[in-house]
Amino acid sequence: MTDGIDDTAAQAWAALGGPGGMAGLVSYSGAGDVLPSRLPVRQLARASVGVCSLAAAELASVRTGKPVAAVRVDEGAVATAFVSERHLRIGGRTPTTFAPLSGFWRAADGWVRTHANYPHHRDRLLDALGIRNGDRLADAVAELAAVEVQERVYAAGGLAVAVVPPGDAPGHPLAEVRPAGEEGGSPALPAGVLPADGVRVLDLTRVIAGPVATRTIGLLGADVLRIDSPGLPEAADAHADTGFGKRSARLDLAQAADRRVFDELLGAADVVVTGYRPGALDRLGLAPDSLLERRPGLVVAQVCAWGWSGPWAGRRGFDSLVQAGCGIAEIEAGPDGRPGVLPAQALDHGTGYLLAAAVLRSLTGRQRDGRGRHVRLSLAGTASWLMHGIRATPAGEGAYEAEKWLNETESPYGPLRHALPPLGFDGAPADWSRPPSLWGADRAAWLTDAGG
Repeated sequence: MTDGIDDTAAQAWAALGGPGGMAGLVSYSGAGDVLPSRLPVRQLARASVGVCSLAAAELASVRTGKPVAAVRVDEGAVATAFVSERHLRIGGRTPTTFAPLSGFWRAADGWVRTHANYPHHRDRLLDALGIRNGDRLADAVAELAAVEVQERVYAAGGLAVAVVPPGDAPGHPLAEVRPAGEEGGSPALPAGVLPADGVRVLDLTRVIAGPVATRTIGLLGADVLRIDSPGLPEAADAHADTGFGKRSARLDLAQAADRRVFDELLGAADVVVTGYRPGALDRLGLAPDSLLERRPGLVVAQVCAWGWSGPWAGRRGFDSLVQAGCGIAEIEAGPDGRPGVLPAQALDHGTGYLLAAAVLRSLTGRQRDGRGRHVRLSLAGTASWLMHGIRATPAGEGAYEAEKWLNETESPYGPLRHALPPLGFDGAPADWSRPPSLWGADRAAWLTDAGG
């Protein structure tokens, strides 16, 4: 702490372009040693939620003319939200988090982390190693060097990363934010009950980080519409966790009719959030500069795995793989040398709340000058911050009880037991106003256009 300001929150707030001194409005209620780790995961988690809460309070202030409300975040709520997928129960059933072929495997000279949760990734992993049966994966990996496994699987379109030692210096920025377009490109939003009331968000994200960001923005009143390709289904259990506060539709942007629908949606959008590799959407005319040129005043927010420059920028990635590829897995290794993991998928969740904060701050900026914004974050940037930028601090007093931060909601999936949102500011909603839709089941239209 520096002069009553949490240093980690101040770092994150500065990275998002937040006004100096405002980070002092953020404070925390302790819950003991939650999210224990060799790295300062608790500090990362509470700070990312803290600055997201502050960004929401700031947007509410600029829309209503009232002072920015103080923020107080409960570390118990944060710890529960950061493992929301583990607390989820669907009709009493525990969902599947990792598939059998996702994990650490010993190679001839080290370790490899694989990710095979989706069927197409599993098939590519097996094809790359010349095997048909997952029971033979351990033997196939053991015959090869870790980097050879990594490159073979990458060439086949699969996901495997060699476990490496940590580097000595930060590799990626925590956030990149730039204004775009001329002043006055977008009219100011009127005052609303919630900070993001009336904001329309096109959600082009998958898995955890992006969907955590958009479910948070949906919590705050935005009309969030997730768009997916019909040919790339989302895992139902994952969608049941991160689909709160939004709707889900399917459009094939390579088909003319669906593209016209998407373009109409874009023409009325305030925010577009994407979670694909750098350049992956460019062929569809959805590069950031193209979007910003077509829609003055738009906020374009991007998140990727490996950062926006460097030799790995174009590679697919997930939290577990970034932990392996940046040194975290080695730092968290057990006494037997087997690589370890963080106590949560903290890169995903932390980046998700920071991305939501970046969107909210961009909307605040747009309220003042009418300009659009382009923001970029990455799991690798959050990993770099965790490893090199955050100072560990003693845990606060208090006892952690996860049950306090869980609720049960009826949904199209059946009864869902789920983690409550962790944001803490005056007027913050205690829960989402809508449960997750079934994936792709909603009409591709804004709520006002769809009759509510």
